Amino acid sequence: MKKEMKIGLLGLGVVATGVVERLAAQQKQIEAQTGILLSIEKALVLNPQEKAAVAKAHGFELVTNIEDITKDAEIDIVIELIGRISPAKEYILSALKNGKHVVTANKDLIAQHGKEIIAVAKEHKVGFYYEASVGGGIPLLRPLATSYAADTITSIKGIVNGTTNYMLTKMMEEQMDYQTALAQAQALGFAESDPTNDVDGIDAAYKMIILGAFAFGADLSLSDLSIQGIRHVQAADVVTAQTLGYEVKLIGEVKRVAQGITARVSPVLVPKTHPLAMIKNEYNGVFIESEGIGQSLLYGPGAGALPTATSVLSDLIEIADRAYDQQSFEAFNRKELGSPLADRSVVEENYFISVELNATPVSVDALVQSLNKQGYKVVYCALAATENRLSLIVNHVVPSAYEALLAELATQGQIQGQLGVMGDYNEN
Repeated sequence: MKKEMKIGLLGLGVVATGVVERLAAQQKQIEAQTGILLSIEKALVLNPQEKAAVAKAHGFELVTNIEDITKDAEIDIVIELIGRISPAKEYILSALKNGKHVVTANKDLIAQHGKEIIAVAKEHKVGFYYEASVGGGIPLLRPLATSYAADTITSIKGIVNGTTNYMLTKMMEEQMDYQTALAQAQALGFAESDPTNDVDGIDAAYKMIILGAFAFGADLSLSDLSIQGIRHVQAADVVTAQTLGYEVKLIGEVKRVAQGITARVSPVLVPKTHPLAMIKNEYNGVFIESEGIGQSLLYGPGAGALPTATSVLSDLIEIADRAYDQQSFEAFNRKELGSPLADRSVVEENYFISVELNATPVSVDALVQSLNKQGYKVVYCALAATENRLSLIVNHVVPSAYEALLAELATQGQIQGQLGVMGDYNEN
């Protein structure tokens, strides 16, 4: 087996350029530790003229035809960093079928088409790794695949979207409203000009699909998750949350309940004493509960060129090591998919609801008494001192009962805030 492994890079944007720079900076160290020289030979780009300076500085060729990489017998490993689904999927499949190992950071692709791609990698006995697809620079997937191999995970929940965490931090700490926080996130480059995937929870949902596969062997799709973004988080509810001892966070969670695996993404009131409440701004954190280890938190930058590039390089080194030692390539995620999914209609959750009341005065005590008689467990209910706004927390509600509760509250006024609550309020 040769001691040099040659790389073809698909894309040369911010993260890909970070890979180029980190590999150049760490090349001698990597070679000293592995005995393998990793070198970028080619990069696929749309406009070679725009990227000529980077290619010249690092001594690799720019190409515009994918086959110049996938059918080049000298290329051992392909790194896909162009993003989105197409043509990334077609390019990756072509590389695998031509005997190339592949590294990607493409969470959308893994979440939607991971099974198909993994099957092709297995068929052609090549590696397919994607550590950087979740959590940017945080080592998440490899620890789940190895460190928890002898453990049983019961819950994995986290802040996995830096854009929304930055926005919610500003709303909590600087009393910004949603639009102001979004504008600032966009100005700083944390949010795209079209922030839909971030603020509507789709980005976080894709990441939880991947984490669910590693933690539980769950074969999830978007339709299996309950997904709610942060567009309707209001400043008044943020103030109430703080008063009650909570931070508001967009939380993704996959957990095991009696009926199977359940998953959701939603804005949640997180007790200030919980480790996830302490994660601010664009940082990410994943909180794991398991039978053996107990509770653990993995924390760090969830995005950015250098953190993501470092995760990509960790996959690159893993592939190079295994290929050089002529080891077989097992699937990155060793868990067999197929864990039973729970029927969401029977899964209980806790909720915070706020209502802008009609002019008619409402007796809080009478309302709570009425709701509790109907079987709801209302553990907090209060009127804001300066406005006609009712806030309540109800524990252990199934979806159908929650919808019925919203309908009843709507007769009292206009529903404003709907957030989850981590843990039982009367235990905080």
